[in-house]
Amino acid sequence: MKILFIGDIVGKPGRRLVAGRLAGLRRAHGVDVVIANGENAAGGMGITPDVADELFAAGVDALTGGNHIWKNREAYQLLDAEPRLLRPANYPPGVPGRGAGVVKTTGGFTVGVLNLEGRVFMQELDDPFRIGREQAEVLRAAVPTVIVDFHAEATSEKVALGWHLDGRVSAVVGTHTHVQTSDERILPGSTAYITDVGMTGPRDGVIGMAREAILERFLTQLPVRFEVAPGPVQLNAVLIDVAADGRAQAIERVQLVAEG
Repeated sequence: MKILFIGDIVGKPGRRLVAGRLAGLRRAHGVDVVIANGENAAGGMGITPDVADELFAAGVDALTGGNHIWKNREAYQLLDAEPRLLRPANYPPGVPGRGAGVVKTTGGFTVGVLNLEGRVFMQELDDPFRIGREQAEVLRAAVPTVIVDFHAEATSEKVALGWHLDGRVSAVVGTHTHVQTSDERILPGSTAYITDVGMTGPRDGVIGMAREAILERFLTQLPVRFEVAPGPVQLNAVLIDVAADGRAQAIERVQLVAEG
């Protein structure tokens, strides 16, 4: 099974690039399943029902989230109603949505997806290491292929979770920092790993947002309004090849740039 995981989709430019290029990427790489992080897909922060529908219609099979998934209140009901949309599993009990699930594609492929959020330089949530192992065991009892999106800031925390879940899941891929790393590898237990998949959105901003406002914030330390940047748009993703027993056989980075 070949799984394409698309890095954080940022605003309308990112969504348009996915809609325009995903079918071609599927054909070119023989992709069976598409997973994407969608927590920044609506206006650069958050997600809405219309945006989720747009991405599903474009060919995305499952959407993961992160700390910005809560930005739009209309997403709360969507998280409860839409099993293909996940939020991190280590939020407190009773919050909307679910952190893990088994997705069956229209092509008949089945894959487990687990979403976790880091705690270093982020919020004080439940332990992603403990929750991750528990949820991974539940998913592996149902399906051999399990993909983990670890939405975290610190490189050390992401690397540590990769080792923690090595041999227990098919892949651990990092999101959140919007900068694709070059450390993709297959760990000894046959788990594919990369610290950060990167971003699908405007290339010439600051992690997708208009650079003028970001620079003003750094220079003045005053609050500013962030907006999605104009210009060329990049797509960052990883292609993961998984055997029938759930062991990862290969992982490679995918990058493309298009005019905005």
